[in-house]
Amino acid sequence: MNKTDLKKQLKEFYQPSSKAYSVVDVPEMPFVSVEGQGAPEGEAYSHAVQWLYSVIYPMKFIAKQKYRKDFVAPPLEGLWWADDWSDFKTDKRDNWKWRMMITTPTWVDQTLFDEAVAKATKKLGNAPESLKLAPFHEGKSVQIMHIGPYAEEAPVIDSMHNVFMPENGLKPRGEHHEIYISDPRRTAPEKLKTVLRQPVCDV
Repeated sequence: MNKTDLKKQLKEFYQPSSKAYSVVDVPEMPFVSVEGQGAPEGEAYSHAVQWLYSVIYPMKFIAKQKYRKDFVAPPLEGLWWADDWSDFKTDKRDNWKWRMMITTPTWVDQTLFDEAVAKATKKLGNAPESLKLAPFHEGKSVQIMHIGPYAEEAPVIDSMHNVFMPENGLKPRGEHHEIYISDPRRTAPEKLKTVLRQPVCDV
């Protein structure tokens, strides 16, 4: 049985350099996602992430049993925004909005997703209204691999927006995107790997 490993197949998007910003064209990809608002250490966020994994792993099991297919669970990703962007600089975490998501192989369809959700519902109760399987096309983006604590991302993001983008005739569009390559429960803060990505367009 072949095992799809998207992190390896899409290495350009999941394993960028940590030494320099790069411009990539991210293709349309399917994602299981949940939207919400609040601090990443809050209950709403934890509940959303719990739901994502409670769908992804049954999806793997069903795919193996019924379709003779398998995949490596991809890393957790998040789109982040706020009605007032200064809420990020002032650390008003209750105002942070997010869409947490995990990509899937292209052969995962709505039927398989629905079966996995049904299994998760038996364990967790009613699914979040925003839970869905849908394509997401990010397109032209700037990205870099950040190695270190999440709290030290700000200077890297600031340089991306205020140095690299202007120097290359680019401006931001869409939401700030983070891909959590490392598991913070098993990785020392100084060794955490996080892809920092910003969709862009030409000035």
